[in-house]
Amino acid sequence: MSARAGFVPAGLARLPWGVLLLTFAIGGFGLLVLYSAAGGAIRPWALSQGIKFVVFLAAAAALSRVPERVWREGALPAYGILVVLLVVVELLGKVSGGSQRWLNLGVINLQPSELMKPGIVLAAARFYDMLPPTETRAWRWLIPAGLLIGVPAALIMLQPDLGTALMVSAGGMTIMFLAGVPLRLFAGAAIAAPVVGTFAYRFVLHDYQRHRIAIFLDPESDPLGTGYHISQSKIAIGSGGFWGKGFLHGTQSHLQYLPEGHTDFALATMMEEWGFVGGCLLILAWMLIVRWGVKASLKAPTRFSRLASAGLATTIFFYFAINMAMVMGLAPVVGVPLPLISFGGSAQMTVLLCLGILMSIDREGRAGERW
Repeated sequence: MSARAGFVPAGLARLPWGVLLLTFAIGGFGLLVLYSAAGGAIRPWALSQGIKFVVFLAAAAALSRVPERVWREGALPAYGILVVLLVVVELLGKVSGGSQRWLNLGVINLQPSELMKPGIVLAAARFYDMLPPTETRAWRWLIPAGLLIGVPAALIMLQPDLGTALMVSAGGMTIMFLAGVPLRLFAGAAIAAPVVGTFAYRFVLHDYQRHRIAIFLDPESDPLGTGYHISQSKIAIGSGGFWGKGFLHGTQSHLQYLPEGHTDFALATMMEEWGFVGGCLLILAWMLIVRWGVKASLKAPTRFSRLASAGLATTIFFYFAINMAMVMGLAPVVGVPLPLISFGGSAQMTVLLCLGILMSIDREGRAGERW
């Protein structure tokens, strides 16, 4: 240990290198998937994604040096800024694919709703951190907590972006659950879910969102229309078999049968070439990162850091779990990308931001010990 301390700066030695190397491996594998999706070319996706990945991963390592109190004190101001940005998106945002979700900043099209995924976790953790533990179960605090979660979720639904709105809501509710909100509240919500869901289906969701749910329940009802994406996705995954067809030998993506094979359905592109084994290894890699995040929450020194780190680890889990369920036909298509695999700067930035904050909390929880 002393030899290592003599040759490696203390700041570098205390980084969780296991997590960083695992993240680098997932991101590098994602570049191979995008390279293949482009027919064996680094443009237009792999090169751009690779540059952003290196920059954001370096930023995550730098964020690991930020003291935990900075995240705690900045959580609610950052939340307020993100809410304002969501309003600006509604007024001035860039429209693409029928949705208004982005702000054009020149070098990147920023999607504030993506940043709200870790933002709501930090804000909700700070909210319950400020409450005395004896007040957490009091009913009078449910209204401000509900507004804290409901306002950004409603603004995101206006874009419209059902998948992100659900993830923001799930992230906030995870913090409520971990903070100790009575279980009977969640039981009541589960009982009311069919009624609320029916109302939302009829009066809140857009036509294309209702069609996606209908196709999820009956995938074969419109295989050449609304159900085309999921049908081709399942064909690509199934054709990969156990070992896959081999790198650059996918047919569904290369012959343009699989839509969005570089974004929402990048998993199908990957599993066609790398098979069931490739999919399992990817799941294992992400689960190791989530496991590390949960362990960091158990060692965290404050209530805020315990809630925040557990919520951020859960957010990362929601990312890949929802995407994989969606691509395999186990959930409706809601537009959640596969982290570090799907092409897109905002989602990549958000996941690595979550990792950077987790490393910051983990560093203080370890109190100077080696990871």
